[in-house]
Amino acid sequence: MSRPLGWQMRRRDFIKGLAGSAVTLPLAARAQQKAIPVVGFINSASPKSYAPNVKGFLQGLKEAGYIEGRNVSIEYRWAEGQYDRLPAMAAELVRHNVTVIVANTPAAPIVKAATATIPVVFLTGEDPVGSGLVVSLNRPEGNVTGIAVTGPVLLGKQLGVLHQLVPAATTISVLVNPPNPVSEPSIEGAQEAARALGRQVRVLNASTEAEIDKAFASLARADSLVVAPDSVFIARRDQLVALAARGGVLTIYPFREFTSAGGLMSYGASLPERFHQAGIYAGKILQGAKPGDLPVQQPTKYELVINLKATRNLGLKLPPSLLALADEVIE
Repeated sequence: MSRPLGWQMRRRDFIKGLAGSAVTLPLAARAQQKAIPVVGFINSASPKSYAPNVKGFLQGLKEAGYIEGRNVSIEYRWAEGQYDRLPAMAAELVRHNVTVIVANTPAAPIVKAATATIPVVFLTGEDPVGSGLVVSLNRPEGNVTGIAVTGPVLLGKQLGVLHQLVPAATTISVLVNPPNPVSEPSIEGAQEAARALGRQVRVLNASTEAEIDKAFASLARADSLVVAPDSVFIARRDQLVALAARGGVLTIYPFREFTSAGGLMSYGASLPERFHQAGIYAGKILQGAKPGDLPVQQPTKYELVINLKATRNLGLKLPPSLLALADEVIE
């Protein structure tokens, strides 16, 4: 049965339209995929040890309107405690032309040196102004802003808390990771606090599992130890807590994660909350905010967390005044 000529022409047009759609739709889909902003997340630690912090970061992004895999993509780079890998990782993210980069303490100055155009949100234990990350806390200027996690004064505060527990200790050891740029100012803060108490500070350096073992081997039972904030120590918190318990070392840590793992006590700002704020800042930048217009956020609260089981295992009797200061007591 023959068909009218007009019908055949309409059929050819219809088939041509289908063919055009087959080409156009994938191209449109790829264009839409390209339009999704990419956040570079560079960290000196490991994804396992920082899982709660990443969760806080993603929650901050979500509150700003961005959900990973839906309307934002995240390129993670983990140095696994090997700080010498950070420059190459930073350069890779810059070449990837990500929309914004989020970096922790050791990575932050490296990322800043790698780009003057891509917005950077840092989380740092350093003094952001003194270290040169920003020119001012209220008006950072340039392409960098961020979150102050603890600050070099933290070790001095930790030392003061530990002094309340063992007021007779004449020397207090401080464990630091030398490659971390916050180590030197943290030691200075601890030494200043020790002088005010008429005490001395002994510095222990460790960057690896073996060096941590060696540092604890130099400590005697009932010695006092302050652990500096560092991603290597966070990743090895189980090792530190076990060594302190085995050696009877009276140890105060910088974050709650150590006390939750069985450590004696911790004093510092909440890391997940800091990363939550970094997620909010990254979201604001994705929305068009300029880093230089976002003030550097600082902790407004430090938490003292005490583990009573660790206290009993060490045969300690906590002063009522110290218990009264605790924000949380873990049974």
